[in-house]
Order: sequence, then structure tokens, then C-alpha cells
Amino acid sequence: MPEGPELHLASQFVNETCGGLVFGGCVEKSAVSRNPEVPFESSAYRISAAARGKELRLTLSPLPGAQPQQEPLALVFRFGMSGSFQVAPSDALPPHAHLRFYTAAPSPQLTLCFVDIRRFGRWDLGGEWQPGRGPCVLLEYEQFRENVLRNLADKAFDRPICEALLDQRFFNGIGNYLRAEILHRLRIPPFEKARTVLEAVQHRRLSPELTLSQKIRAKLQNPDLLELCHLVPKEVVQLGGKGYGPESGEEDFAAFRAWLRCYGVPGMSSLRDRHGRTIWFQGDPGPLAPKGGKSRKKKSKETQAGPEDQAEGPPTPSKAPPRTRRARRELPKQTAAWEPGGANFQRDPEAPIVPEERKRRARPAASGRLPSASSLPATGSPAEEGGGHAGGRSMGKKVGGRLWGSPRPVGPLVRSLS
Repeated sequence: MPEGPELHLASQFVNETCGGLVFGGCVEKSAVSRNPEVPFESSAYRISAAARGKELRLTLSPLPGAQPQQEPLALVFRFGMSGSFQVAPSDALPPHAHLRFYTAAPSPQLTLCFVDIRRFGRWDLGGEWQPGRGPCVLLEYEQFRENVLRNLADKAFDRPICEALLDQRFFNGIGNYLRAEILHRLRIPPFEKARTVLEAVQHRRLSPELTLSQKIRAKLQNPDLLELCHLVPKEVVQLGGKGYGPESGEEDFAAFRAWLRCYGVPGMSSLRDRHGRTIWFQGDPGPLAPKGGKSRKKKSKETQAGPEDQAEGPPTPSKAPPRTRRARRELPKQTAAWEPGGANFQRDPEAPIVPEERKRRARPAASGRLPSASSLPATGSPAEEGGGHAGGRSMGKKVGGRLWGSPRPVGPLVRSLS
């Protein structure tokens, strides 16, 4: 999802690309977009942009003498999962161009397009920033810092720090990849209580004996969490480009990928927070980690197919669950443990099967006939993902001496960078 740096880069792109262009005519919306129509028409107008956190404001300003006479109009965009701005020839518009601004004739027509593949992006008329969003971490650092430290009694800071960092009332511009990179640099467990982390920031005091230049140097060498919420997004802006993700160009994406230290990097662990967002980290996840959460390390391409990793995938037919009662009893118990070096909460790939006396007796099926699809558990169901339902019983069905539909481990989904 585009975050603060990407919105800032998008505003730079619009200002640099459209600064010398004159637009004219109506603003055109695609038929499939559910966003509002833009009631603006002018024979000659210019477009400028400004970003604040995860929002971008586009201002349409009529030139002197343009017809019909009207006041400038502002739109505020939120990019959702895949929004971006592109400039293209009017006769070769990119797919998913849901809002289009055409240049005035007679020069070869170009079009500024708001492109949104997934259609989660929004625009609102009026130009007002969304109420409730805090100061921008990039452009309003002092106000941002004061807003966080002044409101530490808020319930948002009862939650893990990784979840609090996504609260746009306080961290406007921080998103999923930025929170991982910030916490990783400070070695802060992602599921440490937010208030505990921020109170330490609040009580941090530099020695009064230091000179001003020494204090500045100390802050640059040892920034705290709030300072990194400002400095890390600035690093992304300095990478340049139009954003991150393969659709923005392989060169842009390669530079961003090389910059990452934690997010999606091989060797890092991951867990899902209570909103279902994946947080990447290294080491101890912290005391507020979700109960029963399964952490997995991302493997490098060289090790993904190694024999030591084969147990991570669904069991193959040759590794069918043992049929005998004695063999079932000898299976290791499924436990959750973590290694200090990697915080690996991965469960045993073979889900344990409870003794026969704890299972419901299944009706015998006709000899040589497979069970129907309706009798098998649905793939990806909550029971399957958790290794069984809440009662701990196997979801399998014994047919012809073989256990069908036994639960398989389902690894956490790795979100793409886009």
C-alpha cells in the first residue's frame, strides 16, 4: 500500500510533470469507479499537488480569462492499495485510469490519470484533509512529535507498538513496511506495549553538559522512535522514483528492495497482528504477541527448496498419518516454542491426531469408494489453518483404514510489496 513517502513522491511527480502543461475541458471519470463525479470544466487551467501523510491534494486553478469563470477546485486523494498518478498520450490511456485530466488543444493531447488497479483509492471534493488525521510525519515533524507525547493516555497506546504505529491519528504517513523498518532499527519487539516504548522516549534526556552541536550529533547517531518515524520516510523519498512495486519500474523497485532491512527480507520472522496485517521482525516478538500465532522466517531463494524445509509444506502422500493406534500415540505433541535467535513459533507440520477413544466414530463407507467432497473439510477453513477446531479433535474421517481430510498446516500469507 502506498504510504507517506509514496504520496510525497506522487505530489512531486505531478508538480514536475504538469508544471508546464495547460489543461482544458471536463474532468472525466471512468464508468466503473464509485467515487464522485468532478463538476469542473474550464478552457484553460493548471494542476498542482501537495501531500500530507497518506493523503494528496490536487488543485485545479483556472487561468485568467478562462471560460467559464469559476473558482479553483481541490480534490483530496487517498491511494488505497494501488493508487498512483501517470501521464500518458490521450489516445493510449493506461488500464484502470479512473480519473482523467486532458491537456488543452492544439498541442498533442496528454492526460494526467489517477490509476487504481484494485479500486480501493478514493477522492473527495472540497480539498479538506480528512478530519482526525494527525500531523504529517514527513513535513510536520515537531507537531507530530508533540501530538504523540501529549496523548499517551489514549487507549491506542494500550495496544502493541506495531499496531499503534498504524493509527493515523498519531502516525499519519506510517504504514506496514515503514513500521517494520523503524522497529527493526531500534530492536524494539513489535508486540511490546506502545505506551511502555513511548514513555521511554518521553523521559529520554540528554546531558545538560553537552553543547548544542554535541546534542545534535547524539540525536543523529541514536535517534528515538519518533525521530525515526521522520527520518526513515525521508530515506525512501531520497531514493526517488514514483513509488515501490514492480509496476513502478524495475529500477525503482530494485532500489527500494535493496534499501529494505526487515520487511519481507529472508531470515526475518513474521506474525499477524489483530487486524490481520503482517509484521516482519527479528528476535523476540514481545509480550503482547497473539496467542497461538505462528511465526515463520522468510527463506532465501537458495534455501527454499532445501530438504530441511520440506516439512514446511503440506504433507505428501508418502507421509500419510500413521494408521495404527500405537503409532498415533508415539507422535510428538504439537507445541509452540521460540528460538531466541529467530523467534520461530512454527508448529509441527504434522498435526497431532488424538487417540481413537476421543474421536467420534464415523460411519463406514462403501468399500473402494472415496468420501464425497461435502464430507471433507473446506480448504483454508479456520479449523484447518489452526490445526483443528477449538475442541482439539481431528477434522479427518477414517475411511477404509485411511484418514481422509486430515488438517494440513497452512503458512501465513506473505503480502506483496504492492
